[in-house]
Amino acid sequence: MARGRLARPTDAPPSAHAARPPESDGTIGVAPGPAADPTSGESAVPHHVAIIMDGNRRWARSRALPELEGHAAGVEAIRAILRHAVRRGIPVLTLYAFSRENWARDDAEVRGLFGLLEAAIRSETAELKVQGVRIGLLGRLDELPEDTRRSIAAALAETEGGSRLRLNIAFNYAGRTEIVDAVRRLIEHGTRSEDVDEAAIEAALYTAGLPDPDVIIRTGGEQRLSNFLIWQAAYAELYTTEVLWPDFGPEAFDAALDEFARRARRFGR
Repeated sequence: MARGRLARPTDAPPSAHAARPPESDGTIGVAPGPAADPTSGESAVPHHVAIIMDGNRRWARSRALPELEGHAAGVEAIRAILRHAVRRGIPVLTLYAFSRENWARDDAEVRGLFGLLEAAIRSETAELKVQGVRIGLLGRLDELPEDTRRSIAAALAETEGGSRLRLNIAFNYAGRTEIVDAVRRLIEHGTRSEDVDEAAIEAALYTAGLPDPDVIIRTGGEQRLSNFLIWQAAYAELYTTEVLWPDFGPEAFDAALDEFARRARRFGR
């Protein structure tokens, strides 16, 4: 029996699932990741790496230290990974620093986390500017204490011209909350129901204009997303390691990137 051409949905495959993100148009302040050079032995570099930084408290407990010492060690680990990401030419790096679920922790720990963030921003902004890093925040800034909001706003303004790497700090962030906020934004803008598609929602997310993560790294041995970038992670490669975040250095980061380079990404094809 003769068969006609298969009818496909008009929006399939969605542009959000393209195998490679579009070239940067300058809106996110970063250039596309470099292609692999077959003669250099260098692995292909992902356009966007996201990291769930897990294990700070376990690291501290294993050393009989206060849990806040583990978070402080985690901040130190960020410095090394950020510098290495710049060296490797990664255009976008997103770090899960504080989830909205973390509000359930005791007041002392939450205040301590806010204090560490403010101190890190104050001490590192000048260096980030020199390195060409542009800071972005993913999350509900209006729910944070005033001092924290001011520190974040100052860092965003100070690093706005950075063009080597976009550093997203997911702070007071939750993936489901992000989708709720995106839907609210569409409603506020009067978007008609027939105009709501994946592209419209994607443009209303905190990450609008950024490529979806190519790989999501989780330290500390757990194997779940924990409400992190749940829209954007649809086609991300997942990489988990037993290494606790304060011990996750450039060598461990390279191991994750090497594993990513070995995987075949088909996007349903």
